[in-house]
Amino acid sequence: MSNSEPILSEFITREELAAELRRSPRTLDRWEVLGLGPPRTHIGRKILYRRASLHRWLAACEHPQAPDNEAQAKRRAAA
Repeated sequence: MSNSEPILSEFITREELAAELRRSPRTLDRWEVLGLGPPRTHIGRKILYRRASLHRWLAACEHPQAPDNEAQAKRRAAA
């Protein structure tokens, strides 16, 4: 980080994240209460999300694609 870069440049606001995810800010609040949301930082009443942490959180949310029903049916028939 250079000295001329703003200190909060690596953070986005709750509203910006909600827009990126196409969710409401209240959904992000609900995820936080349920322990499902990305890590966040509080500065007074302001909620901020570090971009690098968001990338890690999104990667952790990835799940392998479920096999399609046809493949499942073939496996059952073969068993």
